[in-house]
Amino acid sequence: MKTCLVVDDSSVIRKVARRILEDLEFEITEAKDGQQALDSCAVQMPDAVLLDWNMPVMDGLDFLVELRKLDGGSNPKVIFCTTENDVAHIAKAIRAGANEYIMKPFDREIVEAKLQEVGLI
Repeated sequence: MKTCLVVDDSSVIRKVARRILEDLEFEITEAKDGQQALDSCAVQMPDAVLLDWNMPVMDGLDFLVELRKLDGGSNPKVIFCTTENDVAHIAKAIRAGANEYIMKPFDREIVEAKLQEVGLI
């Protein structure tokens, strides 16, 4: 079973993402900020990361930069999932190593499409 780390400071978003991803047969781990997510990746690297941008402690972009430095950190497919929709933010995320980008609010169809695009389903 493929694994996905859902990183968002909103428990509601994490719950919605969990339901969608479990329906797509992913095993889910959750983190409420980038530091917690980084700690989780150090223990077990996921196949995918669904990542919020704006979070306390460590934001999504800082997490992504640090993730890519870890041993095996280039492997997870990272999909930013955020309200930040301007071209500058998207370009910054892609340069930092994001594989895809989803706008909030999201639904099953868009998550499924992005996971197909990155080759996980």
